[in-house]
Amino acid sequence: MNKHLTTISVAALTALLTIGAFSFKPAPAPDNNTGRPTYIYKQISTVESVVPGGMGRSRILTTDDGGQLLEKDLKNFYSLVGINFENIANNDRVIVDKLNELATQGWELCQTTCGTNQQSSGGSSSGGLFITRYIFRKLK
Repeated sequence: MNKHLTTISVAALTALLTIGAFSFKPAPAPDNNTGRPTYIYKQISTVESVVPGGMGRSRILTTDDGGQLLEKDLKNFYSLVGINFENIANNDRVIVDKLNELATQGWELCQTTCGTNQQSSGGSSSGGLFITRYIFRKLK
């Protein structure tokens, strides 16, 4: 019985040590001056139009490493007959593809901010924008 208990104890200890070794992500390398990791940041913005009749402009906006503005078209939320769920699903796919692309390049999504801008004219609503900003970071 004592031999059996020893075998179980050794197996449990080995399992715990193995799990413990693979459970922890290594800490980012600290900056020499502050002791904290140094990151670089990237922001992308999505602007989705809610102008009735599909007359608005919807885009993903980002800046490349050389400072050039990059735009990718998105669909408008509304068509001539009202809200277009197919367009929204298309935008979801395009945005997630962009997020996955950045993740494979080593960027970590660290914050999102959303907002709306309602346009009105003479007391009636004429549409607006739905804006989301995605802030990414990676170690320098």
